[in-house]
Amino acid sequence: MSARRRRDLSSREDAVTVVLVHGVPETSLVWDELVAALCEGGVVAPIRLSPPGFGVPIPQGFEPTREGYVRWLIDELESLGEPVRLVGHDWGGLHVVGVAMTRPDLIESWVSDVVGIFDPGYRWHPLARRWQRPGAGEQALSALVSMSDDERIAYLCGQGMPRHLAGRLECAIDATMSRCILSLYRSAIQPAMAEAAGSLPAAAARPGLAIHPTEDHNSGTREDVVRSARRAGARVAELPGLGHWWFAQEPRRAATALHHFWGSR
Repeated sequence: MSARRRRDLSSREDAVTVVLVHGVPETSLVWDELVAALCEGGVVAPIRLSPPGFGVPIPQGFEPTREGYVRWLIDELESLGEPVRLVGHDWGGLHVVGVAMTRPDLIESWVSDVVGIFDPGYRWHPLARRWQRPGAGEQALSALVSMSDDERIAYLCGQGMPRHLAGRLECAIDATMSRCILSLYRSAIQPAMAEAAGSLPAAAARPGLAIHPTEDHNSGTREDVVRSARRAGARVAELPGLGHWWFAQEPRRAATALHHFWGSR
């Protein structure tokens, strides 16, 4: 292949839109460092999509459930009019896999850091199980909303969130977000996720990447990730030493992993 032909192909690859979908309890500000690192590597203006209730209003009639958020993301991607490189974190990563399993025509590729949750043996982490319990979940989130700014920052840092992110995101945690969190987690009480995993092979219609930060202990074990990725036909990228917010801990390292995936298919 000629050098000119390689440049032309590279130019078309760079033109593919990157779409980022965040999780809980977050807003699109969670992506700031990664967006800067991706742009340094040649990505043009990634699009950040915020699930309803997480830093953006809730449309009339919207149901904040696992299925409702997948339908929302499908609608958003349809409006873009062309396949995208879809990247999801936390619950955003579950929505991304939901799209890959049901509407692969809307994406060129997909990336998720929570693929292990689809493993049949996965058990929700303790905080999620608390949110899923009627009464206990309302009490926990009401207490979080009632905290001072400094208290919420300390709480989020205690959950493993880097302090610079906690300071940026804590003010968005309100009653609306709390209601969405409760509804979303309760729509995914097991065996809901294990049953959804029956459609994982359909995600192989498009190239997929399962990110596994080795210090993220809420999104499944390495074995959970590998088994689910295999069923989805996805590669696995391990990020040793990084946790749940891997892309904010070391954004250039995170961007490198994404660029390597996009450029090596």
